Parts: sequence; structure tokens; C-alpha cells
Amino acid sequence: MPNFNPDLAGPGQRITHPALLSFTHPNRSLFERQRALLRKAVPAGFPSPADDYVERRLSLDEHLIQHKESTFFMRVAGHSMRDLGIFDGDLLVVDRSVPATHGCVVVAVIDGEFTVKQLLHTAQGKVLRAAHPDYPELAITAEQDFSIWGVVQWNVHKV
Repeated sequence: MPNFNPDLAGPGQRITHPALLSFTHPNRSLFERQRALLRKAVPAGFPSPADDYVERRLSLDEHLIQHKESTFFMRVAGHSMRDLGIFDGDLLVVDRSVPATHGCVVVAVIDGEFTVKQLLHTAQGKVLRAAHPDYPELAITAEQDFSIWGVVQWNVHKV
């Protein structure tokens, strides 16, 4: 297991670890503030007149987080998941209470190192698959210290 305690970080503090991912505990007031959610969807095709009616107030906390006590934010470092739309610098919303199933994207710990990969259950056992052709699949062996740290629920990145 990794040798750090995420509970020691306070709001706005970032825990550094030599692994590919880092914990980020953003200012909770940023997510607790409510933003306007427009009633009309934004068309991605031809422009249309704007609808000035607000449907309701939207809290990103309510929208992105199902289990507050078991959800963490992690920053991605690296390119191994780019073909699934997860890029270097993206912010992942990771829930530790969600069961990991075949095909989901997980944050795993292998021999004390964090990694984000797609989890596959095969006849030979568990496999962690990267979403980039330059990165090989990682077949998990009984000799490895392996655990699923959490399941990625959302990926936030700048357009």
C-alpha cells in the first residue's frame, strides 16, 4: 500500500507522491456554490437565439459526487489514457465506494505505485489496459501487491 495518508491534507492542499496521480482537495466552497443551469440545451450545430430562462440552480457537488465521504479528486500526469479522453492534467473524480467492474476506469495501486487504467476481467485474471498504443497491458499476478483504490466517475478537463 502507498505510504501516505490522504486524511492529513486540509482543504486546498495537494499531497505529492512520486506516482502518476496526485490527490487534490479543492476549496469545497467552489463546489458548494450553485451555478445557473439553463433550461434549454446548447446546440452544437447551427447557432440559435439564446434562451434567457434559468431552469434551476446547479451545484457541481450534487452533479459530480454521489458519495461525499468516499470521493476524491485526482490530477492525471501522463498520456496512457488519452484514447479514452483522459489527458495529462485532467481532474478525475474518483469514488472509493463504487465496486470496480469489467471495463470501468480505475485508480489502482500496484506494488505501492498509483496508476489509472481500464480494468478487464479475463480468463487469466485481472488486466489493466492503457488507452494508448505505446503502453502495454498489465496482467496482475499473485506476486504483486495489487488493489483497486477507487473507480473513476468523472473526468474534468479544459476545452
